Amino acid sequence: MSNLVIVESPAKAKTIQKYLGPGYEVIASMGHIRDLPKSKLGVDIEHDFEPQYIPIRGKEELVRTLKAKAFLLRLSRGSNSPR
Repeated sequence: MSNLVIVESPAKAKTIQKYLGPGYEVIASMGHIRDLPKSKLGVDIEHDFEPQYIPIRGKEELVRTLKAKAFLLRLSRGSNSPR
């Protein structure tokens, strides 16, 4: 089983794959894959404001694929993400 790394950009995925080597599989998500719903608040105020994410339309198949491949998930924000 290889380690799964998910990045937003296909170009980043290709570059990172070169550095990580054969023990890793790098997949591009082509942007965000989930968001807060627009039709309601999007957080559960009774449970410490926990976000209630939903898949972005058109990304459902990618989410299923990633879930099937993921065993251990580690999140990393990009260098352009807010701190």
